[in-house]
Amino acid sequence: MKYLSTRGGITPIPFSEAVMMGLATDGGLLLPEKIEPVADKTIVAWQGLSYQELAFEVMSRFIDDIPAPDLRDLINRSYATFSHPEITPLVAVDGMRIMELFHGPTLAFKDVALQFLGNVFEYLLKKSGEKMNILGATSGDTGSAAIYGVRGKENIRIFILHPHKRVSPVQELQMTTVVDDNVFNIAVQGTFDDGQAIVKEIFNDIPFKEKYHLGAVNSINWARILAQVVYYIQATLRLGQEGGGMVDFSVPTGNFGDIFAGYVARLMMPGRIRRLILATNENDLLTRFVNHGDYSVGQVRQTSSPSMDIQVASNFERYLYYLHGGDANRTRESMAQFASSGLMAFDASQRQRIREDFCSRSVTEEETLAEIARCAKDRYILDPHTAVGVRAARDFQEEGIAIVCLATAHPAKFGAAVERATGSQAELPEALVDLATRPSRCSVLPADSRVIREYIENNGV
Repeated sequence: MKYLSTRGGITPIPFSEAVMMGLATDGGLLLPEKIEPVADKTIVAWQGLSYQELAFEVMSRFIDDIPAPDLRDLINRSYATFSHPEITPLVAVDGMRIMELFHGPTLAFKDVALQFLGNVFEYLLKKSGEKMNILGATSGDTGSAAIYGVRGKENIRIFILHPHKRVSPVQELQMTTVVDDNVFNIAVQGTFDDGQAIVKEIFNDIPFKEKYHLGAVNSINWARILAQVVYYIQATLRLGQEGGGMVDFSVPTGNFGDIFAGYVARLMMPGRIRRLILATNENDLLTRFVNHGDYSVGQVRQTSSPSMDIQVASNFERYLYYLHGGDANRTRESMAQFASSGLMAFDASQRQRIREDFCSRSVTEEETLAEIARCAKDRYILDPHTAVGVRAARDFQEEGIAIVCLATAHPAKFGAAVERATGSQAELPEALVDLATRPSRCSVLPADSRVIREYIENNGV
């Protein structure tokens, strides 16, 4: 399997090179040359596999340059850190299924991908004898999951930018209390979009990227998308076993990464995954895109679901490539138009295609808190991001169709929102009980790419 850039400016490359490249050298995002539907007999064979076994079968379709025994070992080690034997279990709540993605070491869905990616980085660097400086921006959970994925690993240093005082206190502490020598936390004086723009700008400086061996952990890295495809297929297989037939998924998203993984799973499982419900908070860029063909930047609004407080979705370009029929030139032109004007236009046929692929709902702060309170009466506590997905799903429920809502974080990570909704905070899991008393380290820097470059130059491996 070879990988292409959405902007068409690179020669096809193997998986291992795609992982290390992160962002394509032409500024585009990497995608596999093809995504083939899974045959019915293969789906039958996959029924009943453990999560790790299924992950190997799915990933093997996209990875052919890592020997099978090594890939199995990477997968097994990645999910040995999870506290639930099913890795991403399904729970019945109020007529829906909640897929709990928060049983990893940082209690967020990002662990599913970043435990795997950290091990892949270490494996490839050991084989090549090279070193890497990982650079990423986070709106909350990616940072801690990436840090936990590579903390203490040889030949790697990680630099994570988060928006200063715009993540939850628990999210901030989960990052800044990791004081391993190879970990560097940077609080950027701005929004997540500011941090993400800095990361993209630095990655697009190819001489700097190559000199400092930069690697990407944000969802621009294809390996993250691939790892997340697995849990969509796992849930679809499980509900098929239970006689549920077709499945809808409701996905709280701001960066378009998690729902794009669902889109890939849908291409692989046609006729089994029916609809992808794209749920946004009051930062409704993606909802406007789905419902009205309006992809235009607005002001970032601070909400109780900060990981979705985004107005520029870094994974959107991957879907745009498919929307343009795999035309890299049109994709490149559309992204250039967006960079200069802050908006993109779509014709009637494209808007129809978008509505066939997704349906969408924007959820207000009041609705988010009300949904947490509603499910609490059923003795199930949602984090605010998951509440956005559950509330959106209610508008699209249909009799006889299984609906799965992705629970993207443990509610204790957002105790203030839970307390506002229910009158009491979510119980802290053992992993977080002493978090506030641990030593911490963080540098507060301006949202200036020149400053961040200098910081990497002074601290990189």
